Amino acid sequence: MDWYETVFELIDMRSFSNLWFWIALAVLWSSTSHWVLGVPWDVVIRARKAKGPEDAQTVIDLHDLVRINANRILYIARETGLLLAAFVCFTITVAFLLGFVYHKEFAQALFLLGFPMSIVGLLSLRTAQKIKVRALEGEALYKQLYRHRLLTQVIGMISIFVTAMWGMLQNMTIGVLGG
Repeated sequence: MDWYETVFELIDMRSFSNLWFWIALAVLWSSTSHWVLGVPWDVVIRARKAKGPEDAQTVIDLHDLVRINANRILYIARETGLLLAAFVCFTITVAFLLGFVYHKEFAQALFLLGFPMSIVGLLSLRTAQKIKVRALEGEALYKQLYRHRLLTQVIGMISIFVTAMWGMLQNMTIGVLGG
């Protein structure tokens, strides 16, 4: 047995039976639902609970963070939107074709990570536009950020469920076929 076989026997290179893939999936969705438009969710909670003048800086900080990040998202969309959309669509299409037409497990894993994140990206763009156009502040801003986070979490739950079901199917199929 050469070193190449030893390494690949020791480290499972298949995506859905690899612990690192599942850790990456959990971290991806945990981070995505915590950072709402680039703003940590705990900052939103603290600003929403702010009562007196001593908490005024927390509210100001939240509004500044949301304004900066919303403007950044809209700037990126305005300047490179078409090119970025073409690249993302190309990448997701390639991952889909390699994964589900040519049966490459790594491409399936990338598609199952990337496709839902592209939906979250579009959702972030839409939320940033709403915040900018409506000039949301205070309770209206908190509600919009909450809706965005809730939709992100729903997309994440569906994504994790679909990925887990597909991963189990792949592991059972490969286990039954013997490799």
